[in-house]
Amino acid sequence: MFFSLKNNIKKYFLKQDAKPLFIKNNLEKNFIDFNLCRFGKKNKNKVFYVIRRSPGAGMFSNFIFVLNHLLIAEKNKFIPVVDMQNFTTIYNEKSKINNSYNAWEYYFDQTSNYSLKEVYQSQNVVLSNQKFQPNMSIGLNNTHKRLLRKIKIKNNIKYKANNFFKANFKTKEKILGVHFRGSTYKTARRHAYPSTIDEMIKNLKYLIKYYKYDKIFLVTEEIKYLKKLKEIFKEKIVSYPSFRMDKVDSFYIYPRKKHRFKMGEETLIETIILSKCNGLTYVDSNVIKAAKAFSSKKQMDHEIFFGYNSTNKYIARWKWFLKVYFPFLFGRIKRVRKYY
Repeated sequence: MFFSLKNNIKKYFLKQDAKPLFIKNNLEKNFIDFNLCRFGKKNKNKVFYVIRRSPGAGMFSNFIFVLNHLLIAEKNKFIPVVDMQNFTTIYNEKSKINNSYNAWEYYFDQTSNYSLKEVYQSQNVVLSNQKFQPNMSIGLNNTHKRLLRKIKIKNNIKYKANNFFKANFKTKEKILGVHFRGSTYKTARRHAYPSTIDEMIKNLKYLIKYYKYDKIFLVTEEIKYLKKLKEIFKEKIVSYPSFRMDKVDSFYIYPRKKHRFKMGEETLIETIILSKCNGLTYVDSNVIKAAKAFSSKKQMDHEIFFGYNSTNKYIARWKWFLKVYFPFLFGRIKRVRKYY
C-alpha cells in the first residue's frame, strides 16, 4: 500500500523527464569505470573523442552539449565523433533516418570523416562525460559561435526552411519572430517563466504598433496559443506546420510516422526561419540563442522577462500555475523589464 501511494505521489506531483523511445546501448557496460578505451588495432597514431549524451534533452541543449565537447576535442587535438546511436536520445527512431541510426546524423553531418564503426575498431578512444560539467556553458557563447562552422546542417533541412520563408514572406516585409514557449517551460526549474497568453498579446500589439512589423512568424508547441493568436492577429500570423500538443507532452505520444525525428527536424527548421526575421520577441531559450547565432542580419531584440522559476523541482512543478491562477495568494506573473 505504501509503495502504491509513493508511486501516485510521483505521478501527480513530480514531473518525469521524457525518455528515449528505445535503448540500443550494448557498449555502455564497457564504459562504467573508465573513459579511455582500446577497441582494436586501427589508427594507432590517432586519438578519437566520442561525444555521447543519453538520454539528452531538447534539440539545442544537445547541440550546445556537442559544441562544448568539440572545444575539448580541439584543445586536446582529438578527432571528434558524435555517437547518438549507441547512446540514444529522445529523438532516436527504431528505423534508419538518412541511412543512419545515429540521431545526430538525422540533422547534421558527422563532425569528422570517420565512421563509428572505424572508431570502435581503433586503439585510442576517449569517451566524453554524458553530463554538462560545472565549467561548461549551457547557452551559446562567443566561443561556441566560432565552432559553428564545424557543424553542417543537412541540406534538405535548410532547403525546407528557405523554401517556407520564400513562400510566406515578401522581400520588403518586416517580420517579427516570436518564440512563445509553454508546456514543459512552465515547470522547468531554474528557467525563466514563460509568458501568459494575455501578456504575449499585449506584447505583440505594442511591437506591431511601434515597430511597424508586417507579419509575425510564430513558434509555439501549444495548439491553444496558436489558435488564440490567429484569432486576434489573423493573417499577420504565419507558422510552420509543426506538431503541436494539447495536454500531453509531445514526447510521451507517437501520433505519426517518424514522430520523434520530425520533432527535432521541425525545431531546427523553425530556428532557421527565426534567424531570418527582422526582430525577435521571446523568453530566453536555447532555440533563440541558436537563431541569433545562425542569423546573418542585425535583428531587433525584444526580450520579455518575468523572473525565474524555483531551483527546487517540487516547487517549480507548480509555481507558475499558482501565480497564474491564484495571483491574490502567490503574486501574479508580471514583467520584470518593461518597455511599455
